[in-house]
Amino acid sequence: MLHNARLPSFGVRPRPASFMHPPLHILWRDEHLVAVYKPAGWLVHRTGLDAGETRFVMQALRDQLGQHVFPVHRLDKGTCGVLVMALHSDAARALSQAFERQATHKRYLAMVRGWAPDAVDVDHALKPDDAPADAAVQDARTQFRRLAQLTLPEASDARFASTRASLVEATPSTGRRHQIRRHLKHVAHPIIGDATHGKGPINRWWADRLGLQRLWLHAWQLTVPHPVSGQALVFDSGLQWPHRACGEAAAADADADTGAPAADWQRLLSQLPWEPAAPGAPGVSTP
Repeated sequence: MLHNARLPSFGVRPRPASFMHPPLHILWRDEHLVAVYKPAGWLVHRTGLDAGETRFVMQALRDQLGQHVFPVHRLDKGTCGVLVMALHSDAARALSQAFERQATHKRYLAMVRGWAPDAVDVDHALKPDDAPADAAVQDARTQFRRLAQLTLPEASDARFASTRASLVEATPSTGRRHQIRRHLKHVAHPIIGDATHGKGPINRWWADRLGLQRLWLHAWQLTVPHPVSGQALVFDSGLQWPHRACGEAAAADADADTGAPAADWQRLLSQLPWEPAAPGAPGVSTP
């Protein structure tokens, strides 16, 4: 198994002067595939469903590398983190088949409303979002583990005197659209910032407090078989789990590079009073 922190780096060609956005952060690259950090708010590729958007990973990465790239999986527009693209059609075919046969492993991090259970396995079939009422459901399974929780002495909901939230690790074993978001809603712990499956007033309260309106879902780690050798490649987003209590030093570290990938998540982890899950509880291991 190879890990992106230990893999060789490969140079990239200069991007065209007309490139409109900052370059994407490349986690790893060889002649067959590239792993990048997808920023929140970017689409993976152009779609008529969001005609006003101008930020597309596929087109930006093509211009940045100076070669065609091939999408092999997807992340929601609001989700940030690890995204893999193939660099030729044979690699695209092999990687796409790996995702289809569930030969990959994905780990996500989500901030959710309330105190989630220590661990819960959700086996709840889903229909595609735009499917007709008589469409067949598809099996969908996700494992969730609470990594940390907090209580703030402020009310985000008039029914309660305080506000609770959790950091949850999500490990899906199937790949249905919006699966993690829908499964967290199913267990009554929707993701903060989820405009479709959460609650607007609570999302707005958190956006006002954090100074940022976004979906708090992060693609933390992705393991895929190499399209040629078959060797397992492990790509981490670079998000560092804080190993000390929140305080001035941790906050200073989080503010050191606000333009770095996952900077908003790093600040979220370091500046809020998170209490780690109990020692020995499931889910405390991190990438």
